[in-house]
Amino acid sequence: MHGIVMKFGGSSIANAACMRQVAALVRAAAQRPPLVVLSAMGKSTNGLFAAAQAAESGNLEAAIESMQAVQATHLKAAMELFSGSLPESLEAGLTARFSELELILRGVALLRELSPRSMDAIASFGERLSTLLFSAFIDAPLVDARKIMRTDDTFGEGQPRFALLPELAAQHFAHLLIPGQPVVTQGYIGATEDGLTTTLGRGGSDYSAALFGAALGVEEVQIWTDVQGVLTCDPRVVPEAQSIDQLTFAEAAELAAFGAKVLHPATIQPAVEAGIPVTVRDTQHPSGRFTTISPNTRSGRAVTALASRGPVTVLTVNSSRMLNHSGFLAKLFDVFRRHGVSVDLIATAEVSVSLTVEADAPLAALMADLTAFATAVAVEDRAIIAVVGERIKQTPGIAGRVFTALGDINIELISMGANEINLSLVVPQAAAVEALRRLHRVLIEEAVCA
Repeated sequence: MHGIVMKFGGSSIANAACMRQVAALVRAAAQRPPLVVLSAMGKSTNGLFAAAQAAESGNLEAAIESMQAVQATHLKAAMELFSGSLPESLEAGLTARFSELELILRGVALLRELSPRSMDAIASFGERLSTLLFSAFIDAPLVDARKIMRTDDTFGEGQPRFALLPELAAQHFAHLLIPGQPVVTQGYIGATEDGLTTTLGRGGSDYSAALFGAALGVEEVQIWTDVQGVLTCDPRVVPEAQSIDQLTFAEAAELAAFGAKVLHPATIQPAVEAGIPVTVRDTQHPSGRFTTISPNTRSGRAVTALASRGPVTVLTVNSSRMLNHSGFLAKLFDVFRRHGVSVDLIATAEVSVSLTVEADAPLAALMADLTAFATAVAVEDRAIIAVVGERIKQTPGIAGRVFTALGDINIELISMGANEINLSLVVPQAAAVEALRRLHRVLIEEAVCA
């Protein structure tokens, strides 16, 4: 269908001034027309989590105080947007939602039990409140995302029922999306077949936007943030980081998986499958640079961007029984399976395997199981540096430039060849910032000047 999805994060709608700016962007795009997907205002989700945790501990007074802080944020924005005179329907809607929230918090405090189901119900109020306020301000239809985003009952990490989304989206969205009329809905939240509220996990609003876009077959999914597109590196680490005009889906997925903060990794897949371009734009600079992620993009660049994730832990497992012995790796990885631990990078030698796991992995339990059949050493406080680019593997000299640039920084693990666009290195966490700055200068800044 003709139309777009415009997703705005919490920083983009943090207060009345921000909402006015978003409203102007939505109105300017009204002829396309846009499905507007919103996150919670500012830090509202954090406030809701704090209220839930206070209620679980039995401290109802603190829970209500946290709730009232969230309430005050929304009321202040509402009063500013409507010049001190709220429409009756908006005032009634806000009152009803906060009364419902208080009732849930009182139940949690009474039982001193915060189930994942209750936590999802509480967390959902951030999006339910922001969309109620914004839809009233721009006088647009508000559709409850829980009518469309059908999920399983994995509370906190709801898994969408993909097969149901196109029919439900057509039923609840399509007839409202006409030129000149935006439609507002929530990101992040969904519901089970029984109507119980679920969430898609923190950062799931991007995922919602892509899923809705794929279900509707829109022309474009726009992710509006507080930076001008995807950058060549984290600008807090490398001030010289540059906006990237175009990314392949593969590059975007690698950057997201290895620490780029702009995109939720799961955002990419629904758009890939539907062939829909995703653009990453800056709410504060709508006419500025932005990044397009398209299934048909071919950048031709050797190196596109750098990303980093840490701290991680490096585990090195040694055993002479690896030599000419089948089944050793199966036994090794079964340990990680039993503990539910995901392995990132892997490097193998004749009698040893090195791999990385997240810092919060159950290290003691892993080591106990591994040392039952091998020698295992764990080294903590390490960082993964990912060099991502479409032509890394086909460009002679990239590895040499990387190693020369890092010089005296010890590289403890190297992974290259698993795919064609990622060269990953493990360095001490304390050296990660310096490593990123050196690599950015050599691989990106000097390449642009060449």
